Amino acid sequence: MTTIDNIISDRGSKYAVSGAPCASEDEAKALIKDLCRTKKFAKATHNTWGLLTPEAPVKNDDGESGAGMVILRMLEREGLENHLIVVTRWYGGKHLGGDRFRHVQDAVRIYIEDLRGA
Repeated sequence: MTTIDNIISDRGSKYAVSGAPCASEDEAKALIKDLCRTKKFAKATHNTWGLLTPEAPVKNDDGESGAGMVILRMLEREGLENHLIVVTRWYGGKHLGGDRFRHVQDAVRIYIEDLRGA
């Protein structure tokens, strides 16, 4: 799994984005479990993710309500199937309101640009 760390910082919250080729929900869960073997990611407040498969889209908000859908929409827009994207947030003590969705979008955009070599 590729991880791009410390990409966004806002009011104490910090973000990272990770991803890997992935063909199923079970494989996604295994990849996330592997990611969380790293203590830093295991202690994260949220590991939200999305995955487009030919069968159906799969997402998990991990307590960050609505974030999985933001990831899915971006995957759909890019036509990126069979690729898991995980946005990790470490809560910094202050609520971000709607800015959290902008940060999720920015994190996914950074990952996709890196993936495509932009």
